[in-house]
Amino acid sequence: QVQLVESGGGLVQPGGSLRLSCAASGSNLRINTMGWYRQAPGKERKLVAVMSSGGTTNYADSVKGRFTMSRDNGKNTVYLQMSSLRPEDTAVYLCYARNWGGTGTYWGQGTQVTVSS
Repeated sequence: QVQLVESGGGLVQPGGSLRLSCAASGSNLRINTMGWYRQAPGKERKLVAVMSSGGTTNYADSVKGRFTMSRDNGKNTVYLQMSSLRPEDTAVYLCYARNWGGTGTYWGQGTQVTVSS
């Protein structure tokens, strides 16, 4: 059983910044891909950024140049640095992890990010 715990969400004004973190814990961890998704009220859950264990990162077009994902493999922790935040970035941000072989997929509970003037 793998558990993901996110932190760092909150309320910011447009143009502000936040840094999210997600730590994976549990037994028999063999984490490969980790990433971030977000879901706004009434909207589909969408990819924000994903990173392989080797560091290859893919970003959604809507966040390119504003968000940066990083990863500490030794701690099984990922981060999402969010800058130049916009009201349309408001959503619940969810941490995602997948193990080697795709035999296990895991989701965090989510952390709320609200961008409002």
